[in-house]
Amino acid sequence: MTSKSEQIVVTKDLKKTYKADGIRVEAVRGVDLTIEAGEFSAIVGPSGSGKTTFLNIISGLDTPTTGEVWLKGQLLTKLNDRQLSDLRRDNIGFIFQAYNLIPVLTVEENIEYIMMLQGVPKLERHKRVLSILREMGLEGLEKRFPPKLSGGQQQRVAIARAMVSRPTLILADEPTANLDSTTGTGLLKIMKELNQHRGMTFLFSTHDPMVMDWADRVITLKDGHIEKDERKN
Repeated sequence: MTSKSEQIVVTKDLKKTYKADGIRVEAVRGVDLTIEAGEFSAIVGPSGSGKTTFLNIISGLDTPTTGEVWLKGQLLTKLNDRQLSDLRRDNIGFIFQAYNLIPVLTVEENIEYIMMLQGVPKLERHKRVLSILREMGLEGLEKRFPPKLSGGQQQRVAIARAMVSRPTLILADEPTANLDSTTGTGLLKIMKELNQHRGMTFLFSTHDPMVMDWADRVITLKDGHIEKDERKN
């Protein structure tokens, strides 16, 4: 369990530069940011502002050109591939715009996959899966395969998979992009309840005004740097 004031993510002068078609692109330019336990925050900005690149860096999926990223007190650049993979597995839940469910696995198998990697016993996995399915309104669908689900159901499975392993931080990249407003609102309500009642920390990357309305903190990126950082309470 994390304390409310614990720093989950800290970045210091974070920069990421890469080449695209021979052109030098500064995707992230000197970002200093701290995310504390229990936040329900959104990184916003237009396409090309650096949102997804920033999320990839703080999760260890990408490396910065310069600067520091700390996750749960560990400096990511000091970890080898195995250590980084283990830290990510045990501390971060991912929710992707494209769901990224494994089509040949059932709903239950998709949700329990990370727990299997963590070595959670089978009975405990099954118990957690059934519990999260009830919370997500997916009870009775555990043996269904992803292609047989609606888009909203697939996204709820993706959210359940991200949360069931009880990660320190949940990163959601455009989680409402493929959903109608009613489904999107329902999912945001579920995530907000988990944030408030279980203290789960959420960081969204989005340009959806609805997500911004639900967020307690809105961090605006423009051309790779923080333009605004606003807290609502």
